[in-house]
Amino acid sequence: MKNLLALLLVSAVAMAPVAGACETPETKKICVDLQGKDGKPVIDPKTKKPKQECKEVKKHKKHEATEVPDGKKK
Repeated sequence: MKNLLALLLVSAVAMAPVAGACETPETKKICVDLQGKDGKPVIDPKTKKPKQECKEVKKHKKHEATEVPDGKKK
């Protein structure tokens, strides 16, 4: 029984860092004006403004690249 309790304690401590790594990614809202079949923007009759279609997209981190060495010997 003591071995089982020790195993549970060790597994709880080991899983703590994993739980912190599951963060939600940063998102940003992107809105695009809707266009009709003729290519003109669709106007909302109530507000007299163009209708928009909005989406939530994830932001990706840009990684810095290292310079590739030349294959030629000097």
